[in-house]
Amino acid sequence: MSHRIPAFMAAVAMTLVLLLAPGAAQAEPSGKLIIFHAGSLSVPFAAIEKQFEAKYPKVDVLREAGGSTKMARLISEVGKPADIMASADYVVIDKNLIPKFSSWNVRFASNQMVLCYTDKSKFADEINGDKWADILLRDGVVWGHSDPNLDPCGYRSLMVLQLAEKFYDRAGLYEQFLANRPEKNVRPKSVELISLLQSGHMDYAWEYLSVAVQHNLKYVTLDKHLNLGDFDMNAYYASAKVKVTGKEPGTFIERVGKSITYGITRIDKAPNPEAADAFLAFLFAPEGGLKILKDMGQPPFVPVRTNADGMAKLPEALKPLATVSE
Repeated sequence: MSHRIPAFMAAVAMTLVLLLAPGAAQAEPSGKLIIFHAGSLSVPFAAIEKQFEAKYPKVDVLREAGGSTKMARLISEVGKPADIMASADYVVIDKNLIPKFSSWNVRFASNQMVLCYTDKSKFADEINGDKWADILLRDGVVWGHSDPNLDPCGYRSLMVLQLAEKFYDRAGLYEQFLANRPEKNVRPKSVELISLLQSGHMDYAWEYLSVAVQHNLKYVTLDKHLNLGDFDMNAYYASAKVKVTGKEPGTFIERVGKSITYGITRIDKAPNPEAADAFLAFLFAPEGGLKILKDMGQPPFVPVRTNADGMAKLPEALKPLATVSE
């Protein structure tokens, strides 16, 4: 292991020399670069876009954000053109895009679930890691989450609530939560809830830690048994299961609880593969996109990870930036 990091950093340096050095072969991509990504990546990807476009002024990055499942379906079902798809749950790429629309899936960051609020929220002076469940059950407390059929943050919110019933050993707690959360409080994507919090129209909302940090929201951190942020707790998380709509009308998929892992892929028929590969190289660089993610409260994987099949199919220029991890 002592030799792994120096070797990895040397490989990173060589890759960046090849891809980023002015005048290098194929080092000047140009044109529009279309990126679909999870709403929770909006702030860090805006910062990454700014630095990337400074490096490559001939590239115009066009980003479209939304619930990860919805964004993937815009590619797989609607047929919208895209170069890159980044999901808040890497499994969305596996289930919606591979193998018909893309060939590999790289896991590049993690996160955890938190309960966000503001000074305007009811019982803001009482909320903490021990009392949050009881406060969400109180009359008049308005709280919500994103749509589990469109956004991984939505089904992860429901998983947290299911795990709370198990962790606190309170039979029926999950149904009690849902009974005190009207359907109107379920929004298409998690970032929509932020404006409701900030305007005082909602007291509490389930979000990712990175989103809370990036938007300067107050938040309650949860025990590792609940927050979906600990890889070693995957066996425990797996007891949470949420049914969401499938690809075809009337079909369903069961999402099983596991630690939060973000994934990204290049679409096989990407309109601008050269610019896409340059962007991915910048994103995967420890002192590039991964550092921006870390600085914004979203722990990156350094190096990024893929499985053996994914490594075999990665563009050659990106292979030195990744490692195999099943």
